[in-house]
Amino acid sequence: MTKKVLYTDFEGIGDVLEKILEDKNFKKAITRSNLFKFWKKVVGEKFQDKSKPYSMTSNSVMVIACKSSVVAQELMLRKNKIMKDFEPYLKSLKINVKDLRFDVKRWVQDNDI
Repeated sequence: MTKKVLYTDFEGIGDVLEKILEDKNFKKAITRSNLFKFWKKVVGEKFQDKSKPYSMTSNSVMVIACKSSVVAQELMLRKNKIMKDFEPYLKSLKINVKDLRFDVKRWVQDNDI
């Protein structure tokens, strides 16, 4: 006769999800991900496929990967307008972005990954 082993110390999926959702770093990552989704709306069709948010620095600078130096330069010239157009999204997500940095070296084509 085999003895049944009962495992009772497993955590339920609800408990695991609750812990994940309470994690400060996870919340920050989700918020930034949501912010990054608004990038295409802010920069419009001309730049949506030639630039994309890459990261946020510890001093609240959003790094934008650019397909070329021409794209980076054009976005730099439009930075004030971009920041102004981004403002409602930043406020709704309670994120502070002090500046934008455009970086050609960070560009990776989605199908290159």
